[in-house]
Amino acid sequence: MNRRRILLFAMVLMAMAPMVAIQPGNAQSQKSEATTSFDSATLDHVQATDAELSPEQKAAITHAQTISFDLLQAQVPGIRNAQEEFVPREAFADQLHMAHVRLDQTHQGVKVFQGEMITHFQTDGSLASITGDYFQGINISTTPRLTSDEAIAIARQQFGQFPSEQPAAELMILPKNGKYFLTYQIELVDIASENPAATVYFISAKSGKVIWSYDNLETATATGSGRSLYSGTVPLSTNSITGKFELRDMTHGSHYTSDLKGKFFGTGTVFTDTDNTWGSGVSADPSSAAVDAHYGAAKTFDYYKLVHGRNGIANNGRGGYSRIHYGRKYNNAFWSDSCFCMTYGDGDGNTFTALVSIDVAAHEMTHGVTSKTARLVYSGESGGLNEATSDIFGTCTEFFAANSSDPGDYLIGEEITKTSRGWLRSMSDPRGDGASIDHYSQYTNGMDVHYSSGLANHFFYLLSEGGTNRTSGIAVTGITRGKAEKIWYRALTVYMTSGTNYAAARTATLNAARDLYGTGSAEQNAVAATWTACGVN
Repeated sequence: MNRRRILLFAMVLMAMAPMVAIQPGNAQSQKSEATTSFDSATLDHVQATDAELSPEQKAAITHAQTISFDLLQAQVPGIRNAQEEFVPREAFADQLHMAHVRLDQTHQGVKVFQGEMITHFQTDGSLASITGDYFQGINISTTPRLTSDEAIAIARQQFGQFPSEQPAAELMILPKNGKYFLTYQIELVDIASENPAATVYFISAKSGKVIWSYDNLETATATGSGRSLYSGTVPLSTNSITGKFELRDMTHGSHYTSDLKGKFFGTGTVFTDTDNTWGSGVSADPSSAAVDAHYGAAKTFDYYKLVHGRNGIANNGRGGYSRIHYGRKYNNAFWSDSCFCMTYGDGDGNTFTALVSIDVAAHEMTHGVTSKTARLVYSGESGGLNEATSDIFGTCTEFFAANSSDPGDYLIGEEITKTSRGWLRSMSDPRGDGASIDHYSQYTNGMDVHYSSGLANHFFYLLSEGGTNRTSGIAVTGITRGKAEKIWYRALTVYMTSGTNYAAARTATLNAARDLYGTGSAEQNAVAATWTACGVN
């Protein structure tokens, strides 16, 4: 199996391809006769934000769409026919007015798992870089022997519990252990039981064997006020209905908060109140936890919009919903793409109390942001980066909220954890929990993503605040959290792909720092030095 991580930069490519300037309103005329245009139905991100784009951004996107195939064909070694091997997924212009196109690799019309390329364009239309993963030497038949229904039946047998909805089976080529397999990718989800699960199976389309699987359950206009469990008395955006109010936030994409009342299934019942004053600040009152979750969802929405210019989790202005009081004494919280919702347990009172603090709420919703951008697979190194991304932006949202009852810090879950340690994870000292890592030399295959996330968590802490890596002994100078969060967000949304590992995350953040602060800037140099301190080179 030949996997190429493509990191071609403008300084190399400028000698190989001419600069093409953007001419607003005339970008279509630059399309070559041989280039296949993008199907507009695939460009969900562009359509969702089209009203916010300037004429220059629209022209940049059109230009990027029309020449990306030609550039892949000309610049990436080993590509046989870009128009046959790649399918466009998303084209977008960012806040720096650069345009980007994400393309998924296919073989004979079948998608290749984690085969993704991204073309990046400067504001003048010239190519900045091409990044991503491209698998070479695929030579297998794409004709399955099993039907999708047969594959689903095998996955159901493996799952061992009843899924919440009928799963889909997508034919996919899986690169694994140096070989290529024709498989059906099937995700089975059960978020309506005492043991919620979301497992992705890759079932051989030839033999019916399970080639690989991984756990994809990503775990933690009226104005009223509420007494929360962790954040004190807070303002709440609610909705006025006949004779009462409901926890539905019309100012944040109609996000609503519902009560599962100890059940494991359904959307729950939206919380209502007659006087628009919610909760009593104690766990015996079911509304108190709802106040925290509702407040946390609003702060997360505001954080992404005001700090990063992102309009909601999916960048389409719409909110999800929060399910409170899941099951009995459930010691977790999780995000599920299947319902586009957060779910919170009440904790058992010994290990955790209700898992609805600001950092946990933002952590869970950030899994949704990741699923709409880089789509980091929740396994291996990409899984650690996925989990760290949620910790990073959960922490940043906590600082952003500036709540005196729950001030910002670099601890995860410090409000909900009842153990003697008093927190779930530490970004300043990941190894303090006895399991997480702060240096790449400690990473092992199969490591739980909540522990491998410590490496990226510590990178972010050191980049923000400065300090010394405990394992390497290397000291670095921080560049402030405000700059670090901008770099990580850009790396996630512009440069990372589903299979990004720690080495590729280093490159992605270096690229992001270059775009934001310039080549050779103090910020880019700090990114490099911090990854080196953490053993990623």
